[in-house]
Amino acid sequence: MKKSCCIYITGVLALVVLIVSIALVLSQVFQNALNARIKKEIILKNGTDAFEAWENPPPPVYMQFYFFDLRNPSEVLLGERPFVEEKGPYTYREFRPKENVRFSDNDTKVSATMPKTYVFVPEMSVGRREDDPIRTVNVPAITMIEKFKTHPVISNLISSYMKSQNIGLFVTRTVHELLWGYKDPLLAVVHKVRPDIDEYFGLFYKMNTTDDGEYVVLTGDQDYKDFARIVEWRGESSLDWWTSETCNMINGTDAASFHPLITKNETIYIFSSDLCRSLYATFEKEVHVKGIPAYRFVPPKEVFANISVNPANAGFCVPAGNCLGSGLLNVSVCKQGAPIIMSSPHFYQAEQKYIDDVVGMNPNKEDHQTIMDINPLTGILVRGAKRVQVNAFVEKIEAFSQTGNVSTLVFPVMYLNESVEIDAESADKVKSVVYQANVVINIPFIIMAFGILLGVIFIVFLCKNREPEGTKEEQGPLLQASS
Repeated sequence: MKKSCCIYITGVLALVVLIVSIALVLSQVFQNALNARIKKEIILKNGTDAFEAWENPPPPVYMQFYFFDLRNPSEVLLGERPFVEEKGPYTYREFRPKENVRFSDNDTKVSATMPKTYVFVPEMSVGRREDDPIRTVNVPAITMIEKFKTHPVISNLISSYMKSQNIGLFVTRTVHELLWGYKDPLLAVVHKVRPDIDEYFGLFYKMNTTDDGEYVVLTGDQDYKDFARIVEWRGESSLDWWTSETCNMINGTDAASFHPLITKNETIYIFSSDLCRSLYATFEKEVHVKGIPAYRFVPPKEVFANISVNPANAGFCVPAGNCLGSGLLNVSVCKQGAPIIMSSPHFYQAEQKYIDDVVGMNPNKEDHQTIMDINPLTGILVRGAKRVQVNAFVEKIEAFSQTGNVSTLVFPVMYLNESVEIDAESADKVKSVVYQANVVINIPFIIMAFGILLGVIFIVFLCKNREPEGTKEEQGPLLQASS
C-alpha cells in the first residue's frame, strides 16, 4: 500500500512540475526578469560598467589607411586608364576618451566632448614609415579648377600660375602630409585673395588631438533603447541632421548607439563624418567573436544606390539632377567644394564601369565591407570595421592645360579601415554575462527536464508494480490447482 502511494505521488509530482515548467516557458517569467535587470544596468550613470566603457572605451581602435599610388601619370594625361598600386596599411591607434562630462539635472542626458588622438603604430604598418611618398591626384589643384572653371579671368590667372610653378594634375607627397596636412603653394596664393580658403590641405587636416564640439546623448534612464543615443551636437538638435543641406551639422559624428536585447529585425544607424550623412545597417548573419555570439549588421547595397533605387540619395546629386551611378556619393558640398566622391573600398558594390576605369581595383566582400558585430543580449559592439574610400572627380577642362586629355573618371585616392575588436578582459565579462543569462533563461527547461525524469520514473515503477509476483514456473502449480 505504502509503495503504491509513493508511486502515485511521484506521478502527480511529475505532472505538476511539467505544468509549472510549461507555464514558465509560456509566460517567460525568467526571460522578462533577465531583460529587466539588463535594462536597469545598461545606463550611463556614474559607477556602472556601461558608463566607464562609454567614458573611456577599453578596446583599442585602429585606423588603417591604404593609399593608391599612381604608376602612369603621363599616360593618364593622354587619356589612358590610370594604373594604381595599393600601399598600406599605415596604422594609427585611435584614442577617444570623453572630456568635460556633465549630467543633466534629471540624469536623462549627459554631455561631453570627444577629442580624437591618432598615434602611428609602425609595427602594424606595411610601409612602416610616415614619410613614404605617394603619387596621387592633386586635390587642391582640382578643387581650384572646379571652383573657378566658369570664371575665365580667374581661371586664366590660376592656370598661368600653375604653369610657372610646375603645378600639375598629380602630386607626390608623403603619407603624413596627405593625411595631416601641408602648406599647398596654390592654396597659399589663393588664400591671399580669398582668406576664407585655407592654405593648408590634408585629408585629416585639423582632425588630430582635437574635438569637434560638444555632444549630448541620452543616458537610457527613461528608455533602454535610448542608451547613448546622440540627440544634440554643437547646440543643434539631431532632428536637424536629417534636413540640413549643408551637412555641416553632422560633419564629424562618427558614432552609433546600440541598446541591449537587439533583434534581427532592427536597423542600426551610424553617423559618419566621412560620408557626411547617417548610414544604416541591417542584419546579415550570426557570428562568434572570441566565443561571444553576435549579430552581424552591414549597410545594404541601397545605401550607395542611385536615385532610381534609393530616392533618398537625391541630395547627393550635385548640382541638382547631376547624379552619379550606384556605389558613389558626391560629398563636395560637405568638403568646401572639393570634388570628393565617397564609395566603399575598391568600388565594392559600385557599378562595374567605375571598377573598369582604373587598373588595380579588386573589390571583395571580406576586405571592403563595413561590418558591425553586436552581442544581441548586451548590445555591446564586439567587432566593427568602417571601410570608406575617398575618390576625386577628374575631368578635362579646356581652360586648364594641366588636365591634358584626361578621361572623365572617379580617381581613387585612398581608403580607410577604422576597426575595433573587444579586448580579452571585456570579452571574459561579456561571456560571463551571456553564460549566466543562458542559465537563467533555461531554468524552465531544466525544471521541465526534471518533470520528464519524474514521469519516466513513475511509469517504470508503475509497470513493475503491476507485474505478478513470482516466475511463470512458480505460478504453474497454482494455475493447475485452480483449474
